[in-house]
Amino acid sequence: MKAQIDNYQAWIQEIQPEVLKHLFEKMLLESGFGILNFMEHQFQPIGWTGIWLLAESHLAIHTFPEEHKTYVELSSCNREMYVTFKQLIEIHESND
Repeated sequence: MKAQIDNYQAWIQEIQPEVLKHLFEKMLLESGFGILNFMEHQFQPIGWTGIWLLAESHLAIHTFPEEHKTYVELSSCNREMYVTFKQLIEIHESND
């Protein structure tokens, strides 16, 4: 197996933590990723970070409510799952 990491980065408009958790967990599972753990932190007065530890690497999401945007970054050592995830997020963003 060759050491290789694909990395996806994007800014999206959704900033609600509960919506983001549900949406991205669903996308990860539909892409075939193995979720090992999830951790989140609510910043005061605003802002949220969610991190999924995956069998195939990780997904991190950081909200910036003051700017009405969220940063998403997926690192994956499984190209097929990465491509599927990227397609799912692009479909979601085009529907918004």
